[in-house]
Amino acid sequence: MTLLNFHALRNLQSVEMAPSSRINVISGANGSGKTSLLEGVHILGMGRSFRTRQLKNAIQTNEPYMTLYGRLSGEPEVALGVRRLRAQRELELRLKGEKNARLAELVEAMPLQLINPDAFRLLEGSPAGRREFLDWGVFHVEHDFLVTWKRSRRALKHRNALLRRGRIQPQEMAVWEQELATWGEQMDILRRAWFSDFLPVFEETLKVLLPLPGLSLHYARGWDKERTLASVLHDSRQTDQQMGFTQQGPQRADLRIRINKQPAVEVLSRGQQKLVVSALKLAQGRFLERTAQRHCIYLIDDLPAELDEHNRHQFCGLLEDMQCQAFITSVEPSALRNTWRPETSVKMFHVKHGEQGLSYLEPTS
Repeated sequence: MTLLNFHALRNLQSVEMAPSSRINVISGANGSGKTSLLEGVHILGMGRSFRTRQLKNAIQTNEPYMTLYGRLSGEPEVALGVRRLRAQRELELRLKGEKNARLAELVEAMPLQLINPDAFRLLEGSPAGRREFLDWGVFHVEHDFLVTWKRSRRALKHRNALLRRGRIQPQEMAVWEQELATWGEQMDILRRAWFSDFLPVFEETLKVLLPLPGLSLHYARGWDKERTLASVLHDSRQTDQQMGFTQQGPQRADLRIRINKQPAVEVLSRGQQKLVVSALKLAQGRFLERTAQRHCIYLIDDLPAELDEHNRHQFCGLLEDMQCQAFITSVEPSALRNTWRPETSVKMFHVKHGEQGLSYLEPTS
C-alpha cells in the first residue's frame, strides 16, 4: 500500500496515511483506534470485518456511510475502494477506477493475512476456519479454484435442499450428486496439490520460530479416502436425509495439526500456539512469493503479546526476509523499536484520542 484514506470508520477521524513499503508500527493507548486501522485495511481487501459480522457496526455513529480507499504499489499503481451505506447491506466496490468490481477481484488484488488474538481459532476452532485458510492459499495460486469452489457449493446447496424436502426424487438427486462429485473431486485435487507444496514451507518456517519435532500437519479431504465421492454420496442418502444435510464431501475438509498424534491445541502452551499459528500465516506469504511472485500484506494486532524478546526477533526476521508489507499494532512502541534491521524501511505512527471522542493518527519519528 502507498496510500490509505478512511472516512467514518469507527472512532477514527478521517485518516490519510502514507505507509512505509515494508513495516508500519501503530502505537497508542487501549481503545484509541489501533485495531480499527487494521480493520479498515481488512475490509478494503476482504469486504468484511474481523471484528463484527454486521459491517454497519464499523460505521461511525451518526454517519450515513463509510468509505475506504487505498492504492497498491506497482507499475502502474492500483486503486481500490469500498463504500458501505448504513441503510443498505451491499458493498460498493471499485478497482482500477471501475465501478461494480467483484469481491473476488479485490481479494485477488490484495492478498491479506491477519494475525490477531482470534487467530488461535485456527487451532482450537471448528474446521471452517482451517478450510478458509486452506482455500485462501489455493485461490491465490490456482486460477481455476474459484470456479470449482462455486460449482461445488452450488451442487451442495441443491442436494441439501432435496434432502430436506422429505421425499427424495432419485433422478433429481442423482443429477446434483454427480455435479457435487465432479466438482468436489476436482476441488480435492487442487487442495491436495497445494498442500503438498505448502507443507515443506510451513515446516521450514516453524523450525525458525519454534522447533517442534513431534508436530504434524495433515490434510483431510472430507470423505473416505478409499472411495469416490459419488459412491459415498449415493450410499449415504438415507442417513443424510435423516440428518437433513450432506455429511461427507469437500465441505468437511480439514487441516489436522497434531503433536505426537494428539491435537496440538491440547498440548501446546498459549505462547507455543501463537508461534504455530504465526508459522502457518507467515508460510502462506512465503509460499505465495515463491510460487506466484506475489506479496502479502500482513495485519498483526498486538505483536508483542505472549511473545518474549527472542521470539519477537525471530518472527520479525521472517517478515523482513519476505517482500511483504506489514501493519503492526502495539501499546508500547518501545517493544518493537529496536527489533528491525537498519536497512529495513520502518514507519512509526501514533493514535491519539482527540475531541468529541474521536481519535486521530500522526506519524512519529
